[in-house]
Amino acid sequence: MSAMTPSKPYRNHLLRPGNTNCAGCGMSVGLQFLDEALGDEMPVLVIPSSCGIVTAGAFPTSGYGAPTAATTFASSPAVASGISAVTNMNDIDNPVICWAGDGGTYDIGMATLSAAAERNEDIIYICYDNEIYGNTGGQRSGATPIGSVTSTTPQGKSERKKDIMSIMAAHRIPYAATLSIGHRKDFLRKVRYARSVKGFRFLLMLSPCPTGWKSEPDQSTELIELAVRSGLFPLYEIFDGRRYRINFRPDDTDVSTYTKQQRRFRKVWGDTGDLQAFIDAQWQYLDGMATVFPAKEPGTPGTKVERL
Repeated sequence: MSAMTPSKPYRNHLLRPGNTNCAGCGMSVGLQFLDEALGDEMPVLVIPSSCGIVTAGAFPTSGYGAPTAATTFASSPAVASGISAVTNMNDIDNPVICWAGDGGTYDIGMATLSAAAERNEDIIYICYDNEIYGNTGGQRSGATPIGSVTSTTPQGKSERKKDIMSIMAAHRIPYAATLSIGHRKDFLRKVRYARSVKGFRFLLMLSPCPTGWKSEPDQSTELIELAVRSGLFPLYEIFDGRRYRINFRPDDTDVSTYTKQQRRFRKVWGDTGDLQAFIDAQWQYLDGMATVFPAKEPGTPGTKVERL
């Protein structure tokens, strides 16, 4: 073997140097973890209108090191369904991955997302949730948490965040899970498990946006750790829409340690009561589901997650 011949298949990193992402962008970290989880596999990325497709940059160059299809806000699951059908017909096993923001998932893309899940298309759908329409001015979305200030909710959003995980579980898809960029090993394990099964798989990643969250770029990973520790962003898995596994429990960290580092929560800095009520209700539901319908997957890890 010559020195110029690689010992294993080579592909570019999913996120190439010179991309247009902002400093501290959680999406950038998520792409690097996704890259690591996939190893040498070459995915096909399907990305709707979002910060994620701006990452690619201007033609003829690309910030992505994999084949990438750019779609409208509402159509990425439909486009991915077509690509997946073609790959399956030709016995090509490359994973087809939708990489979408919360606007294209919780709101504008909900119809095609639901349709692809109902058909159990062979797709991995990953939502990097920055809780706003980050690419179009920071408007509120269905993912925006209660109390958060956005360009369209200057007094703070009055409604609770949409429970997208329960919506996807209701479709009885094979696998749904939440991802944290502050818990790398758990992130990698879940992506690899999703890759090991067929059908529609949904992964939800809380993705800091320093521009929209009014936070410091070097605090992004810490913020997600605080969101998990306070119980605001639970780490859990749902198998076949019925069986639940909680991966990490809150450690009594006050949610104010999370909100005080973001000026988008300036309206609730002195009163996090509504946000805490949301956390309490969320955990009452999750604990009930995990107790009554526990996940018992043979050969899978337990509930303890190793931190970074």
